[in-house]
Amino acid sequence: MPVVVIGADICPIDGNKPYFVTGNAKALLNDVLPEFQQAGLRLANLECPLVETLTPVLKTGPVFGEPSGCIKAAGIQVLNLANNHILDHGAPGLKNTLEVCSRAGIATVGAGPNLDAARRILIRDLGGIKVGILAVAEHEFSIATKHSPGANPLDLIDFVRNVTVPRGQFDYLIVLLHGGDEFLVPSPRIQDTCRFMVELGANAVIVQQSPCPRRLRRLPRRGQDALLMDEAIYRDRHSFHEGFLVKLSIAADATSTMEIVPFERSNPAPGARRLAPAREQRWRFNRRRPSRRLRATEIDEFHNLIGVHADPGFNQAETPPRQGLSAGKSP
Repeated sequence: MPVVVIGADICPIDGNKPYFVTGNAKALLNDVLPEFQQAGLRLANLECPLVETLTPVLKTGPVFGEPSGCIKAAGIQVLNLANNHILDHGAPGLKNTLEVCSRAGIATVGAGPNLDAARRILIRDLGGIKVGILAVAEHEFSIATKHSPGANPLDLIDFVRNVTVPRGQFDYLIVLLHGGDEFLVPSPRIQDTCRFMVELGANAVIVQQSPCPRRLRRLPRRGQDALLMDEAIYRDRHSFHEGFLVKLSIAADATSTMEIVPFERSNPAPGARRLAPAREQRWRFNRRRPSRRLRATEIDEFHNLIGVHADPGFNQAETPPRQGLSAGKSP
């Protein structure tokens, strides 16, 4: 039975960067590496363009862009480029990323020189089962158009058109959706979007932006955290250091089972590692518990993260002016 392993964000920055540069897969993935090596198809999201010349765009939030030559270390076969950072260095950065991946023998999905290329469904044959992979991203700074490069946008009308016509070309469809709010459970809107995609024929929809996992009843979808990220501004958040892989085992009749492989990363040592048995048991137990109301301290923590302060007199939120924002900087 073919197995597909899906990881989320990969970005060779901060503490992880030296291991990416040297191609040290063991140091990057440690005891998580066998999960990739034993799978028939290995996917992840490349959360930055690979660049040789810096050409940063003007935008809010961080601008990522790292040297080439470090992605093949984990044996990843497919990289999702449909995300909010793939155009951080404009068209030249995306063009170089596509060329680097092609030379390394890594397939890409979700971005291209124009919208037609970005929206193409990648198809891989796994022991006679044809698996289609479609990647979409919410509208931010990276979206492709008919005549300009970028990521495939989340557009439900286009999704219907895209999956209906070539349906006979694949047996099993995986949709990678880069969207939602970081550090929050996927919103009702994102959940409804995932349900709709499943109703229209997707076999699995994986959300790769919202890092809080939550099962949707009867639907094979989960939110997912980063695989290899080490952003300094998030290191003091406990939830930033936990994530999980999604393993899909696909039967000949296109039914599948899903397994979750939790891990920790950059905590404090760079790279990803399996959770200790007792900690993994607690992790799984916590994910099975019903949702609860947020404590006031958790709400305050989130407000501090995004720079919003509550006014107790009016019970509303206001956003104070931020200082020192420029391209490539984030508070």
